[in-house]
Amino acid sequence: MAKAADVYFQVDPWKIIEEGFDPAYSRVSESVFSLANETMGVRGCFDEGGSVDSLRGAYLNGVYELEPLPRSYRGIIDHTHYMIPAADWLAMELTLDGERLDLGRVRFRDFRRELDLRAGTLERSFVWQTASGKELRLSFLRFVDMVHRERAYQRVALTPLNFSGSVSLSSGVSFEVTHEGSGKCFWQDARTEADGRRLMLQSRTAHSGQEVFAGAALELPGDVSVRREGRRAALSASLALREGEETRVDKRVVLLYDGRGGETLWQAGLEALRAGEAVSLDEARQAQRACWEDYWRISDVQIEASGPDAAAVAAEQQGIRFCSFQLAQIYSGGSMRHNIGAKGLTGEAYNGHAFWDTEACCLPFYLFTNPGAARDLLLFRYNTLPQAMARAKMLDCQGACYPIATLNGDEACSLWQHASLQLQPSTAVAYGIWHYAHVTGDRDFLYAYGAEMLLQIARFLASRVEKGGRTGRYGFFGVMGPDEFHMMVNNNAYTNYMGERTLRCAAETLEAMRRERPEAYDDLARRTGLGEAEIGRWREIAGQMALPQDETGLIEQHDGYFDLPHTDIDAIPVSEFPLYDHWSYDRIYRSDMIKQPDVLMMLYLYNSSFSEAVKRVNYEFYEPRTIHESSLSPAIHSILAAELGKMEEAVRFFGFATRLDLDNYNRNTREGLHVTSIAMAWANIVYGFAGLRSDGEGLRFAPRLPDRWRRLRFSVLYRGRVIQVTMEKGLTRLMLTEGEPLTVQVYGKPCTISGEETQVPCP
Repeated sequence: MAKAADVYFQVDPWKIIEEGFDPAYSRVSESVFSLANETMGVRGCFDEGGSVDSLRGAYLNGVYELEPLPRSYRGIIDHTHYMIPAADWLAMELTLDGERLDLGRVRFRDFRRELDLRAGTLERSFVWQTASGKELRLSFLRFVDMVHRERAYQRVALTPLNFSGSVSLSSGVSFEVTHEGSGKCFWQDARTEADGRRLMLQSRTAHSGQEVFAGAALELPGDVSVRREGRRAALSASLALREGEETRVDKRVVLLYDGRGGETLWQAGLEALRAGEAVSLDEARQAQRACWEDYWRISDVQIEASGPDAAAVAAEQQGIRFCSFQLAQIYSGGSMRHNIGAKGLTGEAYNGHAFWDTEACCLPFYLFTNPGAARDLLLFRYNTLPQAMARAKMLDCQGACYPIATLNGDEACSLWQHASLQLQPSTAVAYGIWHYAHVTGDRDFLYAYGAEMLLQIARFLASRVEKGGRTGRYGFFGVMGPDEFHMMVNNNAYTNYMGERTLRCAAETLEAMRRERPEAYDDLARRTGLGEAEIGRWREIAGQMALPQDETGLIEQHDGYFDLPHTDIDAIPVSEFPLYDHWSYDRIYRSDMIKQPDVLMMLYLYNSSFSEAVKRVNYEFYEPRTIHESSLSPAIHSILAAELGKMEEAVRFFGFATRLDLDNYNRNTREGLHVTSIAMAWANIVYGFAGLRSDGEGLRFAPRLPDRWRRLRFSVLYRGRVIQVTMEKGLTRLMLTEGEPLTVQVYGKPCTISGEETQVPCP
């Protein structure tokens, strides 16, 4: 693997710590120190702003702007949409003796920043040394409420170390925010009001017409003055400070976006602000810690070192907790209007869009820790089914074609080679529906929502497939598989195989629905025009789908792949990553180099359907050709490597996946966190080292503990039961901490687990 860690943060089991400040690393730190609660998110930018390079971003899930595109060929979109920053609720200024606080210009010492994973808080402190010789210790605290998701909090604490005197402080809320990609502010002039130490603003986006209410209540000592202009409002005061004594300024914030507007939203915002004022910052902070304690009770992963590799294992422990923490921040259910953006709410790269990674890579985490959230993710796809059906028509097909990139259900990708050639979103949605229903047994969801989506996806695939080519069988022509370094290929193995499984799943689901809930089936068939012949055709296509495979089991990624010139990926200098920034677009397509797992991806998703021999021959062929330019890639390789007994490779890829952002492996953490890598790091533990398989009958485990680990412990939630798994040298312990006894497979043998610990020797 040609990539290397760029180590910057201190290792701690429960914190991410930055000691000393490197301006060149500013944006990386902002991404890593991001906070979110699914509804709102904010990068780890400095409260006081300044001249340090920064992407200052506070975001609301689902808030976006529209942009028309020049009309082109049929099937290529004529408008797009993208996430834009919402109100800046951290906005503040500090001035002492006429010198404004700006860490890009002033002198300071003892800089420290900490993200506490157990409390969900970000703290920053340093001593400001003014030109006049005064020293002022400043501490900043912020967090976003994990329960009341419209609320956020900010505290500034000021302690003069060698003087008594006054400092000028201004704190407010501003819609004067710029979308970096376009260099524009998309917010219209705001309605602004002030009431005592309260600020209220409401603004509307220029094109999408979305309205947001932003309110702040400040505990600001002394007399205050109000400044309101255009799209911003602030309170200012002169704070009298005494040497050695701490003075605090607390801000309680409400950001409200719920689809309403005008006076209705304004009144709802005022009510939410008053409710938020009834809770002090310290009370909210205590409730926040309790919320996170409850989360970690099920979702924590504990790794203990064995032997001389304690430092490396400590980094892995910190990495996996950071990943789990971010997953809870990114999505926790409760809204079917949201999906999971590729960067979450941590940056503007990928425009806030959700991709097929949600169902293929992120869903398992929620499936086994918060199945209600997994259901809500799939309901987002159901609620956007009309847009998927409209997209299929644009492509001269029937049924539903889900977008490669979206915030609202519309296709947002203007690159035709991705938006028109990649069928992964549709087959991933189908896989997510099947996987959710298979693991949870939720037949109500399957028949009320899933069956209709499966029907329309199958209809799309059947209208997109062709028969012919060198095999004379059915296949998909002119596509781009998960390996996005090859386009307009024929018979991409992943696309063909996932298409086959989707068609079978749709047929089986509808046939079961007809038996079990005939009235619901008849209603669905009537609404969609479904007939017997159509289901029969799906089965015919699935039974004749091309999947080229030689006598050893090696699967050709697509027609002609084996004939491509070879690239030695280990010879590519680290300085040339990411490749999209350093190689011309067409150069990337001219070799057998693979961006991310393609054949190996389907061996992961439908693991139980392939023999160990097939997995081995394909892993050993494709792994040396994969450059891991996608964040989902390392963990998929680690999971398969562990299954094949290649534990050194598995551990190496795990370290890459778990610390991809903390150690800036791809040299682009500055743009935002890699959510797929974060989700797959968790899967790496559960599917990789614990050997969980959930695509067969029941649950199966095959634990494999790396040599440098002494113990691994985690829990999964399965059908109302909490299964605790503890892996040690030569032994795995399983027990239920909640729920009725359950039988699972461990190393291929049935094992009944209950509230009493069950011990299984490792073969």
